[in-house]
Amino acid sequence: MQELAGRLTALDPEASETLKVISYFDALVAGGAGLESIVRAAAVLSGVVAGAHAGARRIRIGPDGRTCTDDPPIADWPSSGAGDASVWMERQGTPHANDAMILERLSLAVAIVDARRSGMDAGALETVLAAARSAEERAAAARWLGLDTAGSLIVCAQAADVAAPSGVRSTIIATPDGLIRASVMAGRVSLGPGRAGLATAMDAAALPAAWRDARLALHLTDRRTPVVHAGDLGAMMILARGFDRAAPLHPDAVALLELDPRSLEMLDELVAAESVRAAASALGVHHSSLQSRHEALTKQLGYNPRSASGRARYEAARMLSRLAR
Repeated sequence: MQELAGRLTALDPEASETLKVISYFDALVAGGAGLESIVRAAAVLSGVVAGAHAGARRIRIGPDGRTCTDDPPIADWPSSGAGDASVWMERQGTPHANDAMILERLSLAVAIVDARRSGMDAGALETVLAAARSAEERAAAARWLGLDTAGSLIVCAQAADVAAPSGVRSTIIATPDGLIRASVMAGRVSLGPGRAGLATAMDAAALPAAWRDARLALHLTDRRTPVVHAGDLGAMMILARGFDRAAPLHPDAVALLELDPRSLEMLDELVAAESVRAAASALGVHHSSLQSRHEALTKQLGYNPRSASGRARYEAARMLSRLAR
């Protein structure tokens, strides 16, 4: 599918985008995603509120990924149905190019999820991680999954194309940042290659907060640190939790986003190493060359990232720049 999409890009960009929509929903269904995640995917892809009615559940989700609680006026929205489920997109005016395909794939995906349900949604794992769901719904899902008596739990966030850790409960969830694999385990397990964000929940009721922290930790991974545990960040997590994409980015973080990857690599090593000479050795450059580059970067940033206050300032700016990527 990806190879075909790549070939079609040069021939027909709209056709390649259509294949990406198909691949996106196929990944959700194959990953065992629940109703909420599938509707969220349609809303994020289309940029408008998407909704579904399956069984006793009726759900509407906005393009920001949040559940809609208002009661909209009745309108002739584009809709579709498959089996006992119905879906719609609250688009006003002229439909966009991929609206029909998004609606079709949403309809099929919701019908599959509805058919899989047996007493409890196949998206039970997504339910226990969703802060928007009621405490009663999360508690019932936790009992279904056997997580209510498991004690402390570790939540893991990984890229959607990373294989699920062996022997743990895992699903793919559509978030405002894209598809992310969510896994919940009773203890540390081998995660295999790839980046991962981890967070600890003291009990099943704390899983939504741990899922949020795990996703933040995933954003903070890099080549040097492919696995980040939110608990290891200490007070820095307060800064991460308060990050708002809609707010203006701090000038310190903007300055880092304007640097090339090699300069950022040098700064990371300069801040982490005990000396400029040690940083030069790790980077494979001459000491005098790195010293000159350090002085130039200090002037460009407006502070020395190797000073006591400069290190803290740089680490905070680096965190914000990663979250803003």
